[in-house]
Amino acid sequence: MNKKSGTLAQIRNTVEEIGEIALFAKRFFREVFNPPFEFRELLRQSFIIGNKSIFLVATTGFIMGLVLTLQTRPTMAQFGAEAWMPSMVGISIVREIGPVITALICAGKIGSSIGAELGSMKVTEQIAAMEVSGTNPFKYLVVTRVVAATLMIPILVIIADGIALMGSFLVEHVKGNVSLQLYFSQVFRNITFGDLTPATVKTFFFGFAIGIVGCYKGYTSKKGTAGVGKAANSAVVVSSLFLFIIDFIAVLVADIFYEL
Repeated sequence: MNKKSGTLAQIRNTVEEIGEIALFAKRFFREVFNPPFEFRELLRQSFIIGNKSIFLVATTGFIMGLVLTLQTRPTMAQFGAEAWMPSMVGISIVREIGPVITALICAGKIGSSIGAELGSMKVTEQIAAMEVSGTNPFKYLVVTRVVAATLMIPILVIIADGIALMGSFLVEHVKGNVSLQLYFSQVFRNITFGDLTPATVKTFFFGFAIGIVGCYKGYTSKKGTAGVGKAANSAVVVSSLFLFIIDFIAVLVADIFYEL
């Protein structure tokens, strides 16, 4: 009976939190179009989220391309299909692996950073001080970070995809003596507009989910300094869950589109 009550309470808390995040997102959409617009803070957050994540994203993308090609090539060789390696790896990276892995890396780095930063400001009453001084903290802290994440994640995904393809090419060049021109001509010959569009569009939703969850967790942080660590940790967990849900919906919509 206690286990059942605990499960029901957990489900209720999860549903309530999803509702609170939805209301938080509704407030974001209400504030984002109302002046004043914090362009300077938006640029600063874009730099922090984008520029300072490039090295991690690039390294992850390069290793991703290497590992995917090294793991797949022996199987393809058994069927005499090594010539299809560039096309297969290119489509896999562009359509699914690149966006999802990069978004998860960004959820760990950016989501936790936003949650910890806003959580620290919350428990030290800096947000309350901004409200007293007449500044709109939601506009300055939340809107800028969510918009910056929404804009920067797609760029980071494109960078990661390109470097992942370079890592894949390196393996193909060493193992199969494939030239750079031949490799990328085969990659782009088989990647269609229908592959690029869903993969690109869903990265904006990835960025929005990472930004809004990180801001929500930090902005509503409680229980003193212990809440800061909890906000950072739960921001990563919840945003990662949202990424998989968004990806599933995107794949489902794309599949329906292809059938039409």
